[in-house]
Amino acid sequence: MAEFAAPTLRDIHTASARIAAHARVTPVLRSAELDALAGATLLFKCEHLQVGGAFKFRGACNAVWSLDDDEAGRGVVTHSSGNHGAALALAARTRKIPAHIVVPEGAVAAKLANIERAGGILHRCAPTQAAREEACEKVQRETGATLVHPYADARVMAGQGTIVLELLQQIPHLDTVIVPIGGGGLASGCAIALAALSPQARLVGAEPAGANDAFRSLQRGQRVTDIVPHTICDGLRATIGEPNFALLGAHRVEVITVDDAATLAAMRLVWAELKQTIEPSSAVVLAALLAQRERFAGQRVGLVLSGGNVDLDALPFAA
Repeated sequence: MAEFAAPTLRDIHTASARIAAHARVTPVLRSAELDALAGATLLFKCEHLQVGGAFKFRGACNAVWSLDDDEAGRGVVTHSSGNHGAALALAARTRKIPAHIVVPEGAVAAKLANIERAGGILHRCAPTQAAREEACEKVQRETGATLVHPYADARVMAGQGTIVLELLQQIPHLDTVIVPIGGGGLASGCAIALAALSPQARLVGAEPAGANDAFRSLQRGQRVTDIVPHTICDGLRATIGEPNFALLGAHRVEVITVDDAATLAAMRLVWAELKQTIEPSSAVVLAALLAQRERFAGQRVGLVLSGGNVDLDALPFAA
């Protein structure tokens, strides 16, 4: 792998200014009922209310607006199970440039519809990491488009790190911030920002037990890449990126794994108590906290609700 230059706090501040005209400042919500259940003060950062319905717009927008005019004119390309693809298509639309999105077979229909509605050009591939990367390389060769990787991209990480900048402006003191972990772009950006701005606070990752490569990688001290993910959290099936793994290790990020049943129970709680429509990949943060209540007892905890793109025709708890 080529040497990777991780984003700095300055890069995250630059990203914040760069995306300000396009991204939303998302609210922080509270629930007395959920506080009582958790035995802690829970502060939900509502990234499911971001442009495109997920935090991914921040990183995609920063990457798109980082390009010079010549690069931008050739468009952008990525691979995505849904949210990053839609976010990149939306960000590309703000610059009136093409966005090519490689999508794996079996992706959530509602998320594919979001990509197409945003103007993304779909390229389908087999549901493997190798097939995704091969398809992206083919599009790059044919179009000259710039790859905007979903998580192993410093511009994307810097954009995702703006969540912590914003959250700490809204809620100055936090003991812990919990974020979902898939490929690790969100966790990486947030870890960098939190360490710089609130070093006494800790970042905790939440990961599905059926896609626990980040947890196992950090436990082992080297990337585990042979897991076949099996989880309802479709946004968290990606293998932890190489630079992301290095950054999470350097920042001593701990990961809590939870099974899908606990995640769905937490999703129901958020729908019922916060009246917010979130997807399973978001609910994993509350599930992780509730799985280890004693660890967070009495704390002020920020929970990043990462997305709300649910397939309403296939609700997992409707039966």
